[in-house]
Amino acid sequence: MSRRRHLDVALPQGEDKVVAVRDMFDRIAPRYDLVNRVMTFRMDVGWRRRLVRDLSLPPGALVLDLACGTGDLCRELAGAGLVPTGVDLSWGMLARARTNAPLVQADILCLPVPDGAVDGISCGFALRNVVDLGAFLDECARVTRPGGRLGLLEVDEPGNPLVRRGHALYFGRVVPWVGARLSDPAAYRYLPRSAEYLPPREELLGLVRAAGFEDVEHHELLLGAAQLVLATRRPTGRPG
Repeated sequence: MSRRRHLDVALPQGEDKVVAVRDMFDRIAPRYDLVNRVMTFRMDVGWRRRLVRDLSLPPGALVLDLACGTGDLCRELAGAGLVPTGVDLSWGMLARARTNAPLVQADILCLPVPDGAVDGISCGFALRNVVDLGAFLDECARVTRPGGRLGLLEVDEPGNPLVRRGHALYFGRVVPWVGARLSDPAAYRYLPRSAEYLPPREELLGLVRAAGFEDVEHHELLLGAAQLVLATRRPTGRPG
């Protein structure tokens, strides 16, 4: 079954999605990190470290961490000698942030940042929460200097049928069960199903290229249960 089959009926769209996502993350902020560590057996920590490493930016590079949540990626970026600024829609998540990086409350589809102002963009597990993925990537390209780097972490659907069935069982049954006991039941019923918002892999990579990035790489994590996308901002004027 396609992950998008029931999207239009079951999941909010447009401004309704913005409000629903913001309110949900405000509610789950107090135990968000705990639930993430439990659900991923702390593998999410290693995935973030890999994103930071594979950005391949020099010390002192300016990086925007979009949908920064409680600051996990900001801490990893700072630990690698980079200079992060976190941006998130949810006041609740920002209030719980454990980072010394500057934090900004804003919609990541409309960043309060000048053109070409940053050396890199990171974003962890938030692509399915934006209203317009193409507009999000366009905004990433706008604020990133030519030659700057983009790193995106997100869930994925394994290609192997047997692994995919096991993943569907874990993501669709175990994750909501754990979330209900440690945090907000409605939120952790929604979050696994929000993967339906994600386009297929080739469509996602096409959107990254169309926004103005080149050297686009895709890496499977945990047998395809998660994914890492890396790309370089194309110089202005160079054809895609």
